[in-house]
Amino acid sequence: MENVTNELGTGFITELDRYLYNNGRHYEIYEKLGAHPKTYNGKQGVYFAVWAPHASQVGVVGDFNGWNPDLNPMVPLADSGIWEVFVPGVALGQLYKYSLTTPSGKILFKADPYAFHAEFRPQTASVTADLSVYTWNDHAWVKKRENQDMLSEPLSIYEVHLGSWKRKNREEKEGYYTYKEAACELAEYVKNMGYTHIELMGIAEHPYDGSWGYQVTGYYAPTSRYGTPDEFMYFVDYMHQHGIGVILDWVPAHFPKDAHGLSEFDGEACYEYADPRKGEHPDWGTKVFDYSKYEVDNFLIANALYWVEKYHIDGLRVDAVASMLYLDYGRSSGEWVKNPHGGNENLEVIEFFKHLNSVIKERGKGAVVIAEESTAWPKVTDQPENSGLGFTFKWNMGWMHDFLEYMKLDPYFRKYNHHKMTFGLTYFTCENYILVLSHDEVVHLKGSMINKMPGLLEDKFSNLKLGYTFMIGHPGKKLLFMGQDFGQFHEWDEKDSLEWYLAKEPLGEDLNNYVRDLLHLYRKFPALYNNDYIWEGFSWINANDNERSIFSFIRHGKGVRNSLLFVLNFTPVKRPDFRVGVPKPGKYTLVLDTTHGLYQEKESGVDFKSEKTPWDDQDYSIAYPLPAFGAAIFRF
Repeated sequence: MENVTNELGTGFITELDRYLYNNGRHYEIYEKLGAHPKTYNGKQGVYFAVWAPHASQVGVVGDFNGWNPDLNPMVPLADSGIWEVFVPGVALGQLYKYSLTTPSGKILFKADPYAFHAEFRPQTASVTADLSVYTWNDHAWVKKRENQDMLSEPLSIYEVHLGSWKRKNREEKEGYYTYKEAACELAEYVKNMGYTHIELMGIAEHPYDGSWGYQVTGYYAPTSRYGTPDEFMYFVDYMHQHGIGVILDWVPAHFPKDAHGLSEFDGEACYEYADPRKGEHPDWGTKVFDYSKYEVDNFLIANALYWVEKYHIDGLRVDAVASMLYLDYGRSSGEWVKNPHGGNENLEVIEFFKHLNSVIKERGKGAVVIAEESTAWPKVTDQPENSGLGFTFKWNMGWMHDFLEYMKLDPYFRKYNHHKMTFGLTYFTCENYILVLSHDEVVHLKGSMINKMPGLLEDKFSNLKLGYTFMIGHPGKKLLFMGQDFGQFHEWDEKDSLEWYLAKEPLGEDLNNYVRDLLHLYRKFPALYNNDYIWEGFSWINANDNERSIFSFIRHGKGVRNSLLFVLNFTPVKRPDFRVGVPKPGKYTLVLDTTHGLYQEKESGVDFKSEKTPWDDQDYSIAYPLPAFGAAIFRF
């Protein structure tokens, strides 16, 4: 093979670049580090740069030089830990890695931490790519997003794992849909159902399917399982053009120990804490990022901005936030290090989140950042200037746990657990919550949503419709994992497609249509979303009817006429003489029930006139025949 010579001292990375990066403030560092097609001294090729502060020697190897570490050595840039080289003749789509010689003389071969593309697993090389080619067509969407306050907008999220949403019967790439193929079918389904956003699991490149994408080796590379970077740009663009937002799961908490990844990148602790009491997750067998290093913080914060700015992503759902905040997370006594004040809070992570969320708020053009935080850590969604972490939303894990525990009960025992459904209404204003029924709740022998429900088959479906109605009425944005909106029986398995045939079975189709009706109702009535986080948005009619397991409440809108009255019966006992108190005289129009779904405006026979009969501490009331496992929503 022809020997490929280097061009050194390029000046592509300036002294200012190095200063900003080494101080954690270079928010476009991915434009400098990594592999970038360039023309230098009249020659076309690729410029490579990598941060490897402990290495004694670094080279770039690939299919362009026979993977020979001696042919394209890199040179260090003074006092920065960065190495660079320009290699003429390297084209787009070529494979490469870095060869790093450790202080002990061992040579490591590592994928590029800033690579834009990667080989299809199980191969592990990085792939040269150019992100400047794709032409975007979602300008109207991005402009609209920039001017929206998502706290006051409807947000109903469809959580999706692309590799198992649908698969095709073909040999190529194990039957995965490509980004382009998935875009068309997924957008059609999501738009028809009425979801406002999708949340994608496992998009950043990862080596092991069973990690679901939560053990990342390529933070800047959309996984090649489904196609190229340009094809993922097309996917996001297509969603936006069809009115659908795209949220990505993002994992700044930890990374795997795979030999080609970030672990001991240059032979020593580089991206991770050196002390294993801080630098390893004993439960997960992974490494923990060292948030005390400016270069590591810069890697992650620039990565968050990269997805928002380069791929037009509408939000990031930050995984495993609690594991980052607590130094003793998953660790026993003696296995963790206290902070300088003697506590278990990771002070470096607190500052990292404040920095991250401030930058996204400043530059993200309306993009949101969502915390999967499973404890009672205060002020997760408050602003940094108020001692908050600055997230836009927080997953409401407490609500999810209480809701599922209640829904799984035999209806006879629900009267003894009434508080599980009312407790969430005592703290819903504490954070900007999203109510979640996520993938974590339908794996590992937890059972699918339909199989959590008690009773015979029809009762299971009735219970699930009732539970979803309560979820729509409860303050907070919404998230539902794929397959649970048509009653998937099997637990989710990343290796298999969803059981789509069940959506055509009578009970599955009825549930699917009902969830669609709920989602369209949710988007139609601002009372269900524009007052989510203030007390004025919700009031009980009767929170204490535990003997009959009936809940009745009102959602109040901000600056709108229509409020909504919810009545929900969580037992199989019909209440033909049911009466519910109402706050004012007038007409109460039934807009949805579990028997008929969503009523259309022109349908008759669904108006109920209030009576001057005091009930539930209200001056007026209406009588409504409440079915077994029945729910009804009235507008007034």
